[in-house]
This record gives sequence, structure tokens and C-alpha cells, in this order.
Amino acid sequence: MRRLRILHVVFSLEPGGMENGIVNVARRLPADEFEVHVCCLERGGAFVERLPHPENVVVLNKPPGFSLRAVLGVARHAQRIGADLLHPHNLGPLTYAALGSGWGFWKPVLQGEHGVFQGDQGSPARLRQRQRLYRACRKVHTVSESLRRYLIEHGFPAEKITAILNGVDTERFQPVDKAAVRAQLGLPAQGQFIGIVGRFDPNKKHLLLIEAFNRVAAQLPGARLVIVGDKGAEKDKIHAAAQASPARDHIHLAGFQANPTPWYQALDLLAAPSIFEGLSNAVLEAMACGVPCLAHTACGNAEVITSGSDGFLAALDSADALAAELHRVLANPPELAATGQRARARVMRDFSMDAMVRNYARIYREVAGFPA
Repeated sequence: MRRLRILHVVFSLEPGGMENGIVNVARRLPADEFEVHVCCLERGGAFVERLPHPENVVVLNKPPGFSLRAVLGVARHAQRIGADLLHPHNLGPLTYAALGSGWGFWKPVLQGEHGVFQGDQGSPARLRQRQRLYRACRKVHTVSESLRRYLIEHGFPAEKITAILNGVDTERFQPVDKAAVRAQLGLPAQGQFIGIVGRFDPNKKHLLLIEAFNRVAAQLPGARLVIVGDKGAEKDKIHAAAQASPARDHIHLAGFQANPTPWYQALDLLAAPSIFEGLSNAVLEAMACGVPCLAHTACGNAEVITSGSDGFLAALDSADALAAELHRVLANPPELAATGQRARARVMRDFSMDAMVRNYARIYREVAGFPA
């Protein structure tokens, strides 16, 4: 039997959690059963080279705004490679996949949703647009059960939506000696290291974290903040806030890291104040490294973190609230370390990469009409 050909449709493969997930699944799907292609609407990105076959990526160079040429580009490329299904991710790419697939008649569509609605995506007009586009999809998958419930609560069809939980590579992401890895990275051996990993987008709440860290550093002189990431709408603001911080000597701007593993391993705590995540890859990767996470209650993080046992959940809606939680958690280093051990045990038990890949393989076969 020939291989099942998947065509992902995304804006780009610039570093990000959703893009990382695409790469992880592509690298682990059985190569004798699946062939993975990616259509980048706007540009390529650093993660192209992480794919098993970078030559299977096409870039359409779509300009800002709606582009009929990009619709035709998706349709022609799907036809050229003989795609068995289109797998767009989030609302913008779904528009092009739905139209390029002939509303699902020429090629079946599996829609991927990776976070709660941001900005105007929760407006009545955008919700109606999504409702119409979902009619072109045979299935819609989310990355957490809470995101599935969120979509259903917004009026989307429950029978069409399934959850495939994110997984993490616990062999790649595992604990090591913190002092040794800090020396490797040029960081001080001593101190309490808080980290944030992700693109510089407003929803990640970097600026809120820096403001909270300023207050924590005034009370805990050993506290340090490591910011791993690059690009995004708030890059200049974040760099400016770090430079203007009274604790700027304790803020480390690491930039984009193709291999973030040692940066997780150097941390004592990952901060995840975002309220828009479906199920954060950064949280899973940190936990696999034995690093507990302080995360917002509003996201799918409650599905992976049992607060007070293998991590910490709180309503991190203000700098005061975030600072208070950071201070409380950092005040007990032995318990923080024990929480990290329980965090790794949790992801090893419940969030394996193998289970995630099996679930994607299953839904790909179902949507494309291939035998199980």
C-alpha cells in the first residue's frame, strides 16, 4: 500500500509551539506509512531544516491580507503532490485549506486548533467565519481536553471535535546537574533561576513577567530571570523593559535557541503566565527536565499540572499576583526541587510522545479513509 500523504498548511515554520509539534510528529510517523509535506503561506522558517524531508516544504510568499493566488497555490500544490488530506493549523491557514480543497470535496481537511481565541477571533463575525469553515472539515482536533470543551461551549459541533494531547520527548528532555549546565551556558552557578521560553508575542506575557520579576528580585537577591526566544511583535518592548529593569544584571536574554534543552535544565522554575495556550509544549518540556512550572489557571495547563503536587497554578492576571506567587514558590527550595521530580514523573506517565504520534496516525487514516 502506498504512503498516506499529509499536507500541513501554516503561515510559516518559524519557531513556536505549534510548529514544534508539527516537526515532532513528522519525525516520528512511520516513514513507510506516511509522507509529510508542508505549505507555508508566507515564509519558511528555522524549523524547516528540522523536518525529515525539508525538500517537501513549499513557500507561497503570500503578501499581507487575503490572497486568491495563495488559495490557488494551496490547491495546485495539493494536486501536484497527490495529498490525501490537508492539515491546516488555526484560523488563517484553515481559510486557505478550505478554499483550496474545494470546501473539502476535492481533498479532506483535518483542522488543528492550538489555543483559545485571541483578539477579534472571539467576535461574532469571526465565530461565524469559523463555523462556516468547519463545514469543510471532516474532523477538528485540539491539543487539550479543555480546549475541546472551550470550542464546544462556543457553539462548535462536539461530534466533529477530538482532543489529541501534546506529548514530550522524555529522553531528549531530562534532568542533569544544574551547576554543570549553567557553567556550560555561561550562567552563574548559584541563584534561583526563573525562565520563560517562547516567541515574543503579547499573549505570552513577557512584559508582565519582567515587571513581577523586578519586585521579586528586590526581595530575593539570588533570583535570576532567563528569557529564551526571539521574534514576535513585542521583541523591542521586551528588550527595552529588560534593559530598563533595576534588576537588569539578573536578567539573561538568551535569544532563539535551536536546542532549548540545556536552558530548561538550568532553571529552577518555568513561568508560564499566558492565558491563551491549549497545552503548552514549553510546560511539558520543562517538566520533563525536572523543572516545575508556575502557570496560569486559564489554560490547558490544569490537564498536566496538579497544583501543589507537580507544579503550581494561579490566576496570574497582574504583576502583583505573579510576583507574590513567584516569591511564595521560590521561598522553599527543597520543596521546589521535590515538585520538579514529581513533574517529570507525571509527564513520563501521562504525556508520552509515542502516544501522541499514534493518535495522529489514527486520525490521519480516519480522515483520509485509509484502513487502520
